Amino acid sequence: MNSKEDISKKENPSFRDRIATVDESGKRKWVFAQKPKGKLYRIRTYVSWAFFILFFTLPFIEVNDQPLFLFNVTQARFILFGKVFWPQDFFIFGLGMLTFVVFIVLFTAAFGRLFCGWVCPQTIFMEMFFRKIEYFIEGDAAQQKMLAKAPWTGEKIFKKSAKHIIFYLCSFIIANFFLAYIIGVKDLWKIMTEPVSQHIGGLISLIVFSGVFYAVYAFFREQACTVVCPYGRLQSVLLDRNSMIVAYDHQRGEPRGKFKKIAAPETGDCIDCFQCVKVCPTGIDIRNGTQMECVGCTACIDACDAIMEKINKPLGLIRYASENGIEKREKLQYTGRMKLYTVLLGVLVTVLAFLLVTRKDVDTTIMRTPGMLYQERGTDSVSNLYNIKVANKTNKSIPLELRLDNGSGSIEIIGHSYVQVKEQGEGSGSFFIILPRKMIHERKTPLKIGIWHNNEKLDVISTNFLGPVAD
Repeated sequence: MNSKEDISKKENPSFRDRIATVDESGKRKWVFAQKPKGKLYRIRTYVSWAFFILFFTLPFIEVNDQPLFLFNVTQARFILFGKVFWPQDFFIFGLGMLTFVVFIVLFTAAFGRLFCGWVCPQTIFMEMFFRKIEYFIEGDAAQQKMLAKAPWTGEKIFKKSAKHIIFYLCSFIIANFFLAYIIGVKDLWKIMTEPVSQHIGGLISLIVFSGVFYAVYAFFREQACTVVCPYGRLQSVLLDRNSMIVAYDHQRGEPRGKFKKIAAPETGDCIDCFQCVKVCPTGIDIRNGTQMECVGCTACIDACDAIMEKINKPLGLIRYASENGIEKREKLQYTGRMKLYTVLLGVLVTVLAFLLVTRKDVDTTIMRTPGMLYQERGTDSVSNLYNIKVANKTNKSIPLELRLDNGSGSIEIIGHSYVQVKEQGEGSGSFFIILPRKMIHERKTPLKIGIWHNNEKLDVISTNFLGPVAD
């Protein structure tokens, strides 16, 4: 972008009608982002190291012989912090997603796209991993442009081939770890070591994931943030004038002028060097105000601070600030909307925490067998037939014993003396409850059945016993 283009944008703000990486004809404009330098970039680098350590180690961490995290969508089996969640726990996931959405709303209303620029996996892998590989092989932005325009010489073929081969190998490694979060490290190891014919589905998944990651980081790049991700579009309804964003201080910077040792008194601090544009990974000019494409990566802040330091101007021409902070010199405020979101978030977190703490490792459902009436047992007893279904959310096989908590009746489990449930599986069975006639005074007699394991009561289930009513 040159100064003429900038003047044109001021006079005609139609540039907001399309994303920065697409020209008027709809053709993709490739972004050659200059390598950032500065304090915030160094901090982001440290954050990315922490992210990579977590990403590549979490699949190997186990709690009680369970992965710390597992998101097996195909089997509807999820593990969080070593606890197994099944479809029966869907309401907990629903509430968890609602809590997450409210958190995103609150966080964005206060801090803008801080998440996108600092801890979003897409941004970290693109800017802190693949982009650095590209810088190492092809050089900085200017060298990349020259290489792109150069004819296909041996050097260009070597560099392009090396970059894309390394990109694909890295994507393959990332795909393996990504799959480990879905099926677990043990199953992933089987895919890698056992005959291919036994794991065709797993192999196809690896190839697909590798291809997707390679396509995103080698070609799609910033389009994932500006075209696919809906979060940028949500800014228009989530941000307000008190939200913290990466902002250009137009009151201090305008009107722009070229750098001179003795600056004209009517010019601002911005010298129109375009360094903030050159380092932007999405190709925008932050001086045009808040834009959907801005991911809050702070590269423009570092670039501008470096220029301000060279020309002996105060730092912070581009900085974290709110619109009111720029216009009215106000500090970041905790608005009424933020307070409301915080209260709502607090309520949801409290309810979610209660559900997680009180969640049972063994879920039991007992129902009278449909269509069955009571059965006479001799002259002094009556029985009812029941069905039991048990979901075992632990990693141990559990034999369950059934006992009546009230009354002097007995329970007979058909075929066994207990209900056996495999680890992380479901079990079912049928049993009779036998009551003496003297206990039956109504058509339906309420009962409580205790679920026991190794003399430990796990649960109590309420049900009704159907019997004859004495004349």
